[in-house]
Amino acid sequence: MALRVNADNFEEKVLKAEKPVLLDFYSDTCIPCKRMAGPLGEVEDEYEDRLSVYKVNVNYDEALAQQFEVMSAPTLVFFINGEEKNRRTGAAGKDEIVQLFSEFL
Repeated sequence: MALRVNADNFEEKVLKAEKPVLLDFYSDTCIPCKRMAGPLGEVEDEYEDRLSVYKVNVNYDEALAQQFEVMSAPTLVFFINGEEKNRRTGAAGKDEIVQLFSEFL
């Protein structure tokens, strides 16, 4: 299961990460977010040697959501070397999630 990051460890875990990072902006009350947990877990397991997957709870870390202009959950943001390369808003299956980063790995 993806680890949760917040404002305190965001720079270290995401912006300064050695591996590319897939970040899931989610809410505990969001049904599409809950439906994505399975496919996101599969992606995390399958790509664990090439990709880090983290979660940001938009209810607790509103500043991060605002900083990255996240308007709704779920929103997936893909980073390489601290730079946003791709994003997707709305529920996604495994194939759609992989499409976010496959061209970069």
